[in-house]
Amino acid sequence: MKITLEIPDELAEQVAQVEDRLSELVAQAIRQPEVPGHIYRHILEFLASNPTHEQVVAFRPDPAMQERLKVLLERSRNGELSSKDVQELQEYERIEHLMVMLKAGSLRFLQSAA
Repeated sequence: MKITLEIPDELAEQVAQVEDRLSELVAQAIRQPEVPGHIYRHILEFLASNPTHEQVVAFRPDPAMQERLKVLLERSRNGELSSKDVQELQEYERIEHLMVMLKAGSLRFLQSAA
């Protein structure tokens, strides 16, 4: 498909610099995240608050995330996951892995301080 757009000159200059990757960039721009944005915001706000090691270890997903995970895991047990559900569950797993790594670092710090 060929699409013609009218854009300001300064944007046209920027587009020209990434012309070989333009279709990839458009795809990224319109792709919906697998996990709702408020989940990422919850985690980023927590991390930006400069939490103590104790707070990192105690961190838990917000109630909406916990509920959504329950639904996805139940669907998974029943073999009812759509491909979009699979992607969403995989993203939650990546988030969980990141948090586990952060918690492990905090636990090591707390144990060495004790």
